[in-house]
Amino acid sequence: MDKIGSLCDITVGEKAMVTGLNIHGAMRRRLLDIGLCDGTVVECVGRSPMGDPAAFLIRGAIVAIRDCDSRGVKVRGI
Repeated sequence: MDKIGSLCDITVGEKAMVTGLNIHGAMRRRLLDIGLCDGTVVECVGRSPMGDPAAFLIRGAIVAIRDCDSRGVKVRGI
């Protein structure tokens, strides 16, 4: 993945770099608190059997994020 997209677009095993957050309110604060800010490298490490939520490795911690929330996290493939 060498394009710009959303966090929900990366597949299991792919890594991407956060380029921005297009989300507001409490969810924005929560995502910033777990380390999703510009320049952060994230890796998709798994998806639930139905595909939502997905688990991401973020700064050494695995965090599950729903697709509706991860759509607002803009990423660039690395």
